[in-house]
Amino acid sequence: MEEIKLFEQRSVRSHYDEETETWYFSLVDVVAILTDSANPTDYLKKIRKRDESLHSYIGTNCPQVAMMTESGKKRKTLAGNVEHIFRLIQSIPSPKAEPFKQWLAQVGYQRLQEIQDPSQSLDRARENWQKMGRSEKWIQQRMTGQETRNKLTDYWKENGVETPKDFATLTNIIHQEWTGLSVQKHKDLKGLKSQNLRDHMSEAELLFTALAELSTRQIAEVQQAQGVQGNANAGKQGGKIAKNAREELEAKTGKSVVTGENFLPPEPKKLKK
Repeated sequence: MEEIKLFEQRSVRSHYDEETETWYFSLVDVVAILTDSANPTDYLKKIRKRDESLHSYIGTNCPQVAMMTESGKKRKTLAGNVEHIFRLIQSIPSPKAEPFKQWLAQVGYQRLQEIQDPSQSLDRARENWQKMGRSEKWIQQRMTGQETRNKLTDYWKENGVETPKDFATLTNIIHQEWTGLSVQKHKDLKGLKSQNLRDHMSEAELLFTALAELSTRQIAEVQQAQGVQGNANAGKQGGKIAKNAREELEAKTGKSVVTGENFLPPEPKKLKK
């Protein structure tokens, strides 16, 4: 989920990774706000050269995330979560540092509000999906699946799963088990790049994903699964339940549940010379 957030009427490109439940912010946009530099890209390069510790930290921790440029095209740019941005701020003397920290905290607080009252995020999501032309039936299935997903990730948080990488690993185990494909392979099948896979699933794919995650959580609760390994075992079992159901449906209908269909806009037609 990609958004443009405003700090003192200045744009900060941001991306919310639903799988790891993490906000990422464009480092260049943050530098532009803190420094008022005419060329924030060069400024970032210079402070990384000057501060070897920062250079190493960014290189190790900050991913390249596809975000929209001023020209309307998506390009990969260095991005960081709140912790990463705080580290960057330490290396930039700026009177805006403290107000920006407070703004980041507010962004996080808004997300906490959405977690405590899911209706806030669900209402916003429903509106966005309606603008994208999704059917009410699809939207309902997507929202039901997200609620199931949230309950599973809540269980993980409370039972020894800590890092975004671990969340992504467990998600991939469940997905691989029921689809026969990794999350990335499924995205490749649909021709997706930075887009959210679930936003491009068919109704059937959403339903079976929800079944796999519901089964995983209930098995984990019964087994009192702890940590990554315990929850990985539960994930394989939960994913297998959805896999068996998928194979039985495919045998009855002769149609594959896992599909390359997506909601991407059609490629523009090339003019013949």
